Amino acid sequence: MHRLLSISLGCVILGTASLPAQKAKPEPADSFYSIGKLIMPNGVAPEIGGLGVMPDGRIAACFHHGQVAIYQPKDKTWKTFAEGLHEPLGLLVEDAHSILVMQRPELTRLRDTDGDGVCDSYETLWDGFGMSGNYHEFAFGPVRAPDGSVVVSLNLASQGDTIFKEVRGQFSDIGVPRAQFYEGWKKVSKDVGRMYSRVPYRGWVVKIDPTTGAAQPWACGFRSPDGIGFDAAGNLLVDDNQGDWRGTSELFVVKQDGFYGHPASLVWRKNWDGRVPLQVPVADLEKLRTPAAVWFPHGHFANSPTQIVQIPSTKAWGPFAGQTIVGEMNSPKILRVLLEEVGGVWQGATLNWIQSETLKRGVHRFTFANDVLYVGRTHLSWAGSEGIGTITPTGKVPFDVLDMKITSKGFRFTFTEPLDETSGGEDLWAGEHYTYNYHKEYGSPQIAKDEIEVTKVTLSADRKTAEIELPDWALNHVYEFRLDNLKSDSGRLLLNPRIAYTVRKVPQ
Repeated sequence: MHRLLSISLGCVILGTASLPAQKAKPEPADSFYSIGKLIMPNGVAPEIGGLGVMPDGRIAACFHHGQVAIYQPKDKTWKTFAEGLHEPLGLLVEDAHSILVMQRPELTRLRDTDGDGVCDSYETLWDGFGMSGNYHEFAFGPVRAPDGSVVVSLNLASQGDTIFKEVRGQFSDIGVPRAQFYEGWKKVSKDVGRMYSRVPYRGWVVKIDPTTGAAQPWACGFRSPDGIGFDAAGNLLVDDNQGDWRGTSELFVVKQDGFYGHPASLVWRKNWDGRVPLQVPVADLEKLRTPAAVWFPHGHFANSPTQIVQIPSTKAWGPFAGQTIVGEMNSPKILRVLLEEVGGVWQGATLNWIQSETLKRGVHRFTFANDVLYVGRTHLSWAGSEGIGTITPTGKVPFDVLDMKITSKGFRFTFTEPLDETSGGEDLWAGEHYTYNYHKEYGSPQIAKDEIEVTKVTLSADRKTAEIELPDWALNHVYEFRLDNLKSDSGRLLLNPRIAYTVRKVPQ
């Protein structure tokens, strides 16, 4: 018996010794960010359309099935503020007694006029946009602009369904007359386009005066602009989902009267020449459009980007304070976006910030309160999840890329801690560059793909910055780096080793 036991143990020891060495792994995101959850109110479908923080620190949330409720973190209780809304997909807290909510049919001001904590005034602030009845005509926002106005965005209709016989607002007969929408939809749907804009101002971003309700159509060319926000400098940022006329998901820096690529909404532009948008040559559309500042490579960055917010400039958020983050529906992650303006052209990089199964999919809406990030999830009928999560920094800072900027010769990377001495090796800076088609088809493969050749790496004296040089440039390409083999001076691996920079212009 003892001899057999000795032989067995010997086999175990021998087997263990012969196993290959395990490759080192980066520390999990949960080491740096504690992820929790809120208990949801009873009787409410916990799909979150919007989040905001009240002046006293309570959290306001709107739910897809029409409720607005307010959460008290001190005693972990909910109180219903408003009910009966139509698919609210965003809210903005104005003060202790007033909340703006973007419903499917209108921007509404909800007010508690008698101070009992319950809304007793439902006021239409703006409803000057069209509704065809198509299921895909979502409405997002509002967000507050630096000048005090508010901004909303309007989704296009989908080829997956026709329109109602009763519509709100002017109807565009360009290309396919209204009567044909009701006669053999499958036959005419291909002529309408995969996503279409038959009523104002589908595919637009609109700016609204919160006092008077006066609205100004601000910019067009969007498909499903779920995420709108402002960066620390006051630039309006809008993201959009991969689809027709979107080779991959994108983020734009939006200016007044700009056109951002999807042609369906051009029919509502002032002085539009009457051409059918789908029949406008791509070369003509290229002359009109402003390309995305950032492409989110499909599959391993963002498939469906959502809300855009700024990390508060407080000590709790460490080196990332003040940076821009973006939600993602299809995978359990939040991304960072690093923007810069080069010769009047906006461009920049994206990388993961927090990726963890504990976070769950469906990251849709954010609000920061007392150094806690509240994360609202949704799924509608697509990929995603539900409920509200919380993210609290633990005080431990990850080894990660802090910033990435373009230079005349290549890129400058900044890290949260020093690189080790071997990081000057060119072979450690692996990656590839590629671009996407701009066309009416759904999405695009990565095309014109080639390996990134790094000819020189120069580390700063403190080794927190690395300047890499390239032999040449491919404009309008994503430069995606895989930095899995870089280490910090203390031997740590990068928390997020993939980073993708969209190059539009090279500084001289």
